[in-house]
Amino acid sequence: MELAERIADLVRPTLEALRYELVRVQVQGRERVRLQIMAERADRRAMSVDDCATLSHAISAVLDVEDPIHGAYTLEVSSPGIDRPLVRLADYTRFSGFEARIELSRPADGRRRFRGRILGTMGDSVRLLVDGNELTIPFADVLRGKLVLTDELLAAHAEQAADDETTGNVH
Repeated sequence: MELAERIADLVRPTLEALRYELVRVQVQGRERVRLQIMAERADRRAMSVDDCATLSHAISAVLDVEDPIHGAYTLEVSSPGIDRPLVRLADYTRFSGFEARIELSRPADGRRRFRGRILGTMGDSVRLLVDGNELTIPFADVLRGKLVLTDELLAAHAEQAADDETTGNVH
């Protein structure tokens, strides 16, 4: 098991107990290791600086006990942001209708990189509208996926922020 997966397995129960969901774990560098943990609120409301601080303290406690990284490292806890990475199959259902960039581990239709509108999922595959044609990509072949920052995405994010504000959930 690679280090990022091991760390994800270690911190996921703590995040879930605090009502957050793990989005991604990345370990970068060799001399100066940087551990990036990306999480979001389980209730889908916007993350605040206080949320990140809470998670940072909780994750640090787990990592201090388990010690999966030998030596010094920098821990960064962040939210996925508006143009977030798409890392789970469910992300492609959740963000159906929005534009995404997807990079594959092996070519489909002679290409590895695609930009198109997410049409959702079918079984274990991602459906994408690319240049007017529907493409079905096995999720296992997706190396990286990320939402594209568009006016539509910004408008949806602003609408969610307004909903949070009217329900008293401002952070």
